[in-house]
Amino acid sequence: MKHAGPQALDRLEPLIARIRALPGLVEKQRGTFYRKSRAFLHFHEDPKGLFADVRLEGEDFERIDVTGADGADRLVAMARACLEP
Repeated sequence: MKHAGPQALDRLEPLIARIRALPGLVEKQRGTFYRKSRAFLHFHEDPKGLFADVRLEGEDFERIDVTGADGADRLVAMARACLEP
């Protein structure tokens, strides 16, 4: 599964804008977010759809299908819960 390219990121722009509004994240490059000095979230594209890898706890990323609105909403809610004190 390859990292999301410019066209995929264009499709994800409404979701990316929502993630930009979350506290404590820095967008190092378009669609790649860091929390402090650690990678927190980035996107992949695949023939099956668009996916986000998000590091909520520990060392491992969790992959979430963000092709549809339900997955995008789930990602934002999970990220918000992880970032809020």
